[in-house]
Amino acid sequence: MNDLAPLLTPEGRALLEEVRGTAPADELAVATRLRRDHPADLVSAALGQARLRQRAAAKFAAADAERMFFTPNGVEQSTRASVAAYRARRLTDLGVTSVADLCCGIGGDAIALARAGIRVLAVDRDPLTAAVARANAQALGLTDLMEVREADVTEVDTAGYDAVFVDPARRGGRGRVFDPEAYSPPLSWAVEAARRAPHAALKIAPGVPHEAVPPEAEAEWISDGGDVKEAVLWFGTGAPGAVRATLLPGPRTLLGRGLPDPDVRPVGRYLYEPDGAVIRAHLVAEVAEEVGGGLVDATIAYVTADGLHPTPYATPYEITDQLPFNLKKLKALLREREAGTLTVKKRGSAVEPEELRRKVKPQGPNAATVFLTRVAGAPTMLVGGPARPPEGP
Repeated sequence: MNDLAPLLTPEGRALLEEVRGTAPADELAVATRLRRDHPADLVSAALGQARLRQRAAAKFAAADAERMFFTPNGVEQSTRASVAAYRARRLTDLGVTSVADLCCGIGGDAIALARAGIRVLAVDRDPLTAAVARANAQALGLTDLMEVREADVTEVDTAGYDAVFVDPARRGGRGRVFDPEAYSPPLSWAVEAARRAPHAALKIAPGVPHEAVPPEAEAEWISDGGDVKEAVLWFGTGAPGAVRATLLPGPRTLLGRGLPDPDVRPVGRYLYEPDGAVIRAHLVAEVAEEVGGGLVDATIAYVTADGLHPTPYATPYEITDQLPFNLKKLKALLREREAGTLTVKKRGSAVEPEELRRKVKPQGPNAATVFLTRVAGAPTMLVGGPARPPEGP
């Protein structure tokens, strides 16, 4: 879809309504029928938009996705609505009432900000993307709070806004960009824009090196449903240098306390797998302290402990067996346990889970979890399953 305008006409909107929910297997028949009465390009655009709306339902509420407009890149790169809403709440808690959203894309973050009652200037330099953001503001009834402007973000005056939000493009012609200075605009430009504002939030890739975080910024890693979604550099929160991991839904936030690395200890009865946001934020030590545990290896983010201490920041497993890496021994153990449903997790191992399943050929009515990892430097297999709290009297 290179031109949004035809879809915004009465004929285009009627077609969008007609093709809503079209299954991929039915597209050809639907297109053939509709092209008898409508231009072929318009039919193709409507069907393409219907596909994008179906994909977008994974990030946006279904009721919103059915009314919004998307581009392929917009669906791919837009923030999940739950994450955007969480960020908007943080800004309102800071007293922010107006935000300049730079690199707004299709408007997902601006929508969350507007729904939080914040006045938003949403800026994107791509004409189609800006047009889509404008159409989304109209579709969701947010035009009173969302102004969309097609412009180069580096030329926008943000002096009249309480905060700036910057979501630099992190994809280039060859795919994902990992160097923060290769973002568009570069992270250094975004940091300078943040320093000029009373408050700011910069969305960056969760793999950003910690040494790239400016000393006056608060760094937050966010996961949603166990999947790490982003890192945010916050300015003007009153907590320079703070580090936090936030887990959605909730939210539940773990604050860094500058703890030293945990000790390495023998594998105990329980193994804790920290949430990805906790690992990215380098807060495994905080989890280890919370559960009274240590590391199985100095370089591996698995925490072991003798006791079961439920925590929202890590998933506990009960370990029944510890084996040196040996597929024959593992196969024999799983056969003895009649484990046909096998969950394979790995950290610090080159073996792929599917390769292991194929070689051990699990069979039987029971389930097991196998961790491929290192224990005190040695390749090791830990076998067990999700920990269950002890039954009451």
